[in-house]
Amino acid sequence: MTQADLKEFLDEKAAFYENPKFLEDDPLQVPHRFSKKEDIEISAFLTATIAWGNRKSIINNASRMMELMEQSPYEYVIDHTNKDLDSLNSFVHRTFNGEDLQYFIKGLHHIYTKYGGMESLFAKYQQTQSLQHAISKYKEHFFELPHPRRTEKHVSDPNKGSAAKRINMFLRWMVRDNKAGVDFGLWKTIKPGQLSCPLDVHSGNVARKLKLVRRKQNDAKALLELDKKLKKLDPKDPVKYDFALFGLGVFEKF
Repeated sequence: MTQADLKEFLDEKAAFYENPKFLEDDPLQVPHRFSKKEDIEISAFLTATIAWGNRKSIINNASRMMELMEQSPYEYVIDHTNKDLDSLNSFVHRTFNGEDLQYFIKGLHHIYTKYGGMESLFAKYQQTQSLQHAISKYKEHFFELPHPRRTEKHVSDPNKGSAAKRINMFLRWMVRDNKAGVDFGLWKTIKPGQLSCPLDVHSGNVARKLKLVRRKQNDAKALLELDKKLKKLDPKDPVKYDFALFGLGVFEKF
């Protein structure tokens, strides 16, 4: 397959899967329930954080987090009391539990009150071609408060070799425009061309079959490979191909 053929094939698949119907069975439906920027950001970040495993379970548990936060995530983050945090003890999604969620609320409060919010922090550390350094710095600042060591594993660090699938997915949601009614396009200080594809087992397998990636592990080095190839296909919006790779892998068993 020539590069022109590959681009035509992936453009067609990306356009097909970037559709509001995609939201019916996707965790991204949870932040779509909100209209305020900060509510969308926080619900999206928490949803992305637990986005591994069965998608129905992810949606149910992300919805449960919003219930625990009284459907006002930003207000809850800013105004919570210790007693409010106690009510989170019962939460669990796989290895992410109530203790982790309690710290995430504290960490988000810290990000909004000290750094002006998530967008400001990511924009501060953005690089021309990538947000991977910004992800690493975000994690550093997010865990500046005393915290359980175990909670650190729930925010990946590209500088330690991680593909950081979930936080790259969150960034896609925030940065890519909403003309298709799927992503939000809330963050105007960062360009879609700086994004990296959320690399997981599905997108990784399809990428290897299409010879977009040669590396066997789904890690930071494989992500760099994939980024370079996708930016050749569309330098302004390379991560639109996440829809194609995911759709081909999950729905078409490509």
